[in-house]
This record gives sequence, C-alpha cells and structure tokens, in this order.
Amino acid sequence: MTFEVPAHGGKPASRIRQKNEETIIKAAEDEFARHGFKGTSMNTIATKAGLPKANLHYYFTNKLGLYVAVLSNILELWDSTFNTLTAEDDPAEALTRYIRAKMEFSRRQPQASRIFAMEVISGGECLTEYFNQDYRAWFQGRAAVFQAWIDAGKMDPVDPVHLIFLLWGSTQHYADFATQICRVSGRSKLTKQDMEDAGNNLIRIILKGCGLTPSL
Repeated sequence: MTFEVPAHGGKPASRIRQKNEETIIKAAEDEFARHGFKGTSMNTIATKAGLPKANLHYYFTNKLGLYVAVLSNILELWDSTFNTLTAEDDPAEALTRYIRAKMEFSRRQPQASRIFAMEVISGGECLTEYFNQDYRAWFQGRAAVFQAWIDAGKMDPVDPVHLIFLLWGSTQHYADFATQICRVSGRSKLTKQDMEDAGNNLIRIILKGCGLTPSL
C-alpha cells in the first residue's frame, strides 16, 4: 500500500478543494472514532459531511485512502510543531511551545488522536508507508537537536529518543484517555482550563527533568 501526504510536497490545493477535504476528513474522524474502520461506510461519511457520495469519491477513491488521510493529517499537525526546531533554539522555550501546541491538538482534535492510537495498537499496518526512511531521518534530525543542546551544556544529559517518546505519550494521553481521566477526577469532560493546567504541569515536570527552568 502506498499513499501521499499532501503537506510533504506537490502543488498546494485550491481553496475549495482544501475546504472540501477538511470537511470530509472531519466527518471521517467522527465516524471512524465512533464506529471504527470496519463499521464505517463511505455513505455515512458523505452524509455526515453533507456531500454527495460521488463528491467523496472524487477526493478519496476508497475508504482505506480516506482512513489513511485521517491518520496522516494528525501526524502532519503533530510533526509540524517540531519541523523548525534547531540547535540554536533555547531548549526551555522550545519544549514549552511544543508541549502547549501538542496539548492544544489533544484538546481540539481528540478523535483523530484516538484513531491514531487504535491503529498503532492494532499493529499500525496502515502507517507502514508513512513511517518510512524519510520519516526516520526526520525523527533522527529532531533527536540530533536535543543531543546538540546536551553537548552544548544547555540541558542535562537525557536520552533524546526516549525524551521525544515521553513528549508524545504524555501530551496525547489527554486525548486518548480522556474518559479515564474524567472518571477518576470526577469531571464530565476536560475543559480548556483543564488542558492548560495539565500542560503547565507537564512543562514543569519535563523541563525540570531535563535540568531546565520553566517560565510559566
């Protein structure tokens, strides 16, 4: 299986096409999160999006292609917050921005995060082409920035790879396990303030663990 991620190259989509694709992907997120891949049909997605089924197939030829687009869309959003990271950045400021951005994605797009988590737990077959050599090189480049900070004495020596995994897991937890968090804490749902408070707590814990001083 192969697929393309629009943000990785090619001509930018027209405004109308971009709007329609965003509408379809949002509707697909709702349906896949509610019914899973097997329990979702292109008909129900088209109805949810308010578009004729023929229009749906114009943008996405089949359900698998649309499912992969949902997965790649959330990955593109997550990864975009790391794309501009450089060794010249201040690590405390960069990590603070990243954690806040990821927490905001968890607040605004929890369903997409849950779909991604379920795909990974089930084996991640549909992500095989995404996590290719280019992606691994991108990941290694992010880890190299952390190592450069360590080598320059800007932060304590920690394993850059496991630090990135910690950043991913801790921020996505608030989307993927929101039900657990709400039941344990006695909340009906996580509010924007709840997410901000959780983000600030993560910033304090992670930055101090890296020998950095949070500036909240």
